[in-house]
Amino acid sequence: MEVQQTVTDNTKASTSVSIGELARSTGLAVRTIRFYCDEGLLEPRRSGGGHRIFDVDSATERLLLIRRLRSLGLGLDSITDIVCEQQTIAEAVAAESARLDIEFKSLAWRRASLRALEAVTPGQRTHRLALLAATQDATAAHGLLEQFWRRILTQIPRRDVDGWVYWNVPEPPGDPSADEIVAYAELVALVAEPDMKRSVQQQLLRHNPELIGDRSRLYTEVGDVLEDVVAHISKGVLPRDGSELDRFVRAHASARGQCDSLRFREQMLIGATDTDQRIHRYWALTARFLGTRVTVGQAHHWLYDALASSTDCTDAGRRSLS
Repeated sequence: MEVQQTVTDNTKASTSVSIGELARSTGLAVRTIRFYCDEGLLEPRRSGGGHRIFDVDSATERLLLIRRLRSLGLGLDSITDIVCEQQTIAEAVAAESARLDIEFKSLAWRRASLRALEAVTPGQRTHRLALLAATQDATAAHGLLEQFWRRILTQIPRRDVDGWVYWNVPEPPGDPSADEIVAYAELVALVAEPDMKRSVQQQLLRHNPELIGDRSRLYTEVGDVLEDVVAHISKGVLPRDGSELDRFVRAHASARGQCDSLRFREQMLIGATDTDQRIHRYWALTARFLGTRVTVGQAHHWLYDALASSTDCTDAGRRSLS
């Protein structure tokens, strides 16, 4: 049993207490105080007999701080950093808050997955379980979508890729509903299909991609056109022949060392994957998460419809003259 020792020349009897007295005054167990000492959170002096003695004021203040920090859920490592002045309370609280945000997001994702599984009939449960099992983690799911687009856009500068990724990849909702998590899981399932990458690349590059001299320049020029088309879609303008379509075709023609012509426009429609229902589904699902923001997919489909319409009208005009 540790007892209070004779006061040394450097201490006062009124401020030196044994571990037992400190335990009684603070309401903490002796073993708890001893643990804090062993972890370096408290620094007692040693009596001549080797017993721990404490300055009552500083020790009580330190234990009160530790208890309050523990009540906030801070871990021992964070508390040690605060006590050792390697981290401020504000910094520790901010870090813990960020950690909890991640934890709550993970729990919300799991809860939505369970509710999505409960919402289907027994006959549909196996399929949905497989779909949800592939997207158990929101961050990982988002990473798979981002990786899909970065692989498609490998030949353009990273700064430009970042813009396309931001435009094409929705962030996972922080507190998803059952329907939202199913939609996000379906997005991940779509990009995981073996032929999806080829289909999307073909939509972006169109016919004879091997003839394209500078893909980076092509993406930049097409991207500029898409931005202007987004403004039209926002205003409800229907697909039409005009400057946007002309610039779109000219960008593709120039990338292949050719000129805009009816024949070239018809070639742009050969093997087109714009009608691939998986691509349409991807953009429909993406739009659910982007709200009013017009997607690249919507803009590209606007140009495709305008292109198809322009060649149809030209063919019709040619036939009427023949």
